Amino acid sequence: MSFRSQPKGFATKSIHAGQDPEQWKSAAVIPPISLSTTFKQDAPGEHRGFEYSRSGNPTRNVLEQCMAALDNAKYGLTFSSGLGATTAVLTMLSSGDHVIMGDDVYGGTNRLIRQVASRLGISATFVDPTKLGDIKAAIKPETKLVWIESPTNPLIKVSDIAAISKLCHEAGNIIVAVDNTFLTSYFQRPLELGADLVCYSLTKYMNGHTDVVMGGITMNCEDLYKRLKFLQNAVGIVPSPFDCYQVNRSLKTLSLRMEQHQKNAIQVAKFLESHDFVEKVLHPALPSHPQHELALKQTYGYSGVFSFYIKGSLKHSSAFLKALQLFTLAESLGGYESLAELPSVMTHASVPAEDRKTLGITDGLVRLSVGLEDADDLIKDLSRALDIAAKA
Repeated sequence: MSFRSQPKGFATKSIHAGQDPEQWKSAAVIPPISLSTTFKQDAPGEHRGFEYSRSGNPTRNVLEQCMAALDNAKYGLTFSSGLGATTAVLTMLSSGDHVIMGDDVYGGTNRLIRQVASRLGISATFVDPTKLGDIKAAIKPETKLVWIESPTNPLIKVSDIAAISKLCHEAGNIIVAVDNTFLTSYFQRPLELGADLVCYSLTKYMNGHTDVVMGGITMNCEDLYKRLKFLQNAVGIVPSPFDCYQVNRSLKTLSLRMEQHQKNAIQVAKFLESHDFVEKVLHPALPSHPQHELALKQTYGYSGVFSFYIKGSLKHSSAFLKALQLFTLAESLGGYESLAELPSVMTHASVPAEDRKTLGITDGLVRLSVGLEDADDLIKDLSRALDIAAKA
């Protein structure tokens, strides 16, 4: 079996959606960077679509249109970071509202909920998103939002987005938001599966060059768009025009990059699964993954980020990570370069220790972001580092 077949036209949309030269007086083929913070008005209160750059910017509009098109969405909004996008979604809620969160989420999202949203009177229940019954049991009359990652970070669990969306919509007016950062709109389009909001750290694969921090949200509901558009301006969490130009440029090669990330990562995952010093590999394309069949049914492929358990203790995982030469020991993911990290003491250090233990975020769990280098070179690098770690 294989992943879902990718419909034709994605690459064409990434190059042309929102990019019409006729929208500029110069007829520029590449959308220009509009750095002006303010715009001349024809008369008091009469402008030509733009008045102040926080409220709207031509370069940002171009990116938001292209991003929406790639998700087959009606609307797109961009924010100053991925957490900025998450903050905008949470800011739609009020004191007394309840949120259901996946228990295995990005550490920054976990911290935002536990240490910020909770102070504002928003309560949260963390559940395993792969267990539909647990989500159903967590729903309360005041539940307004269900937030999931699929796949999750860093344990790479795949959730049934269609089933979760159906459950939540039947239960009431509950917004379903899916963090789609790991797969991008190329490999998964949650709106097609019933989700209400698709959220991104555009910093990662969508930009793909490790030189921009940005977030994004796509949606089809006009009411949600208006509410989030208001908050984008009112809260002020907007990206710079230059960064929007960068990400808009990067989307032009998204399909090419994601295909190569996928090919490299599968080769690396298969190598790791065969290595004696590796306990377990978590990659949805492998038949050994617990949600392998769901991944094939729900997605169009898989990216370059996955995790594995190395044998031994923190001493061995540290020795492995320090011995790597092509993989850089660093947080983040989704760039053309390969990265490796230890979630327990890096990206997920802010997750309570007891929760990390329960989830399985141990000192032996290593997360890789497989880049665009030659796969054989990456495998040699990993093999050498594993041999060093085994002797530590």
